[in-house]
Amino acid sequence: MNGLALTLLILFGILLIGTILLQPGTKGGLGASFGGGGANSAFGAQGATPFLSKTTYWLAAGFLATTLFIEVLIIRESRSVLDKTADKPGATVPAPVVPVPAQAPAPAAPVPAKK
Repeated sequence: MNGLALTLLILFGILLIGTILLQPGTKGGLGASFGGGGANSAFGAQGATPFLSKTTYWLAAGFLATTLFIEVLIIRESRSVLDKTADKPGATVPAPVVPVPAQAPAPAAPVPAKK
């Protein structure tokens, strides 16, 4: 199930990038090379703009739904990084105690010189 969801996510992502790049912008973009604004195009006088925008909305919705589905799968499997480190026995061992060397007696305060 995880492989299918990840494959769908990648597919939605690639198709979403493609439809965004095909949309005609203010200066034409990649959509102009496919007849994005011409009256003789296959999609009519407006070009492919309404079709591409609706396709972009649906692909974005599919991308979001697939992402949320993958997140639900991750939560159900309890694959949190914090949970994994807390379960390991080596993670709760305290740091080794380093012995502090005995301190030498403090030097005597210097005697101020007489004037």
